[in-house]
Amino acid sequence: MEDGPGLGRAVAFGLMASAAFPIGVFIGLFWTPPRKIVAAVIAFGAGVLVCALSFELMEEAFETGTTLSTVAGFMLGALIYVVLDQITDRMAAKSSPKREGTEPFQVDEAAPPPRTDEQATVSGIAVLMGTALDGIPENAAIGVGIAAEEGPGLGIVLLGAVFLSNLPGAMSSTIGMKHEGRSATYILTAWGIVALACVASVIIGFELLTGMPDAFQSALLALAAGGILAMLSDTMFPDAFRTGGPWVAMSTASGFALAFLLSRYAG
Repeated sequence: MEDGPGLGRAVAFGLMASAAFPIGVFIGLFWTPPRKIVAAVIAFGAGVLVCALSFELMEEAFETGTTLSTVAGFMLGALIYVVLDQITDRMAAKSSPKREGTEPFQVDEAAPPPRTDEQATVSGIAVLMGTALDGIPENAAIGVGIAAEEGPGLGIVLLGAVFLSNLPGAMSSTIGMKHEGRSATYILTAWGIVALACVASVIIGFELLTGMPDAFQSALLALAAGGILAMLSDTMFPDAFRTGGPWVAMSTASGFALAFLLSRYAG
């Protein structure tokens, strides 16, 4: 198990994965991409994540620990995501009723902004909370992967997967916040905080796994996989299909195939 060099790699990977946030923000501020392109990117990133959690996180969890620790950690990760997601949804529903086009990149260009600054602020915070809920477990999984694996394969696959899932989220959410009337300074500051939190989660994931007993390592790896799968089912797959139609399945398959090849030959 690496320590100093491994921690440096965790920080570097965290910065690279979180670079998707400012890139997505700048794209969203200055360009509104076609919805089908956004859907294709989301679907591709989802395919990469499916491969990462199936053949990397879960496989490593099973080899490190026991069947019980792997399954228990996986189910706990899914449960934690669902509970936190429900709490976030209820807070958003109480604070700011949704308009037509519930996802940020589905809001029509001509849709009017909220009537008050308070409504815009609440809605923007809800978007950030949802993105952080998705992004922090994914980024933590990078740190977990770096601490767990022998070669660079798992960390690299997760890095690519998380970058691709972060990019469309930041891009589409920025477009949504523009519709709400938020300034560029507000959007950049808010997303900067999210990016820093995600980098910190990579470091935390690495430090949590380093030196842990095998059973705890197994459970934590599987917990990350369960949270990611719950997020895919709840967010990425529905969003991609609703906007891109059935052909986004080919984008998902392409992401899975690329990640599979990368995981086999990167290490």
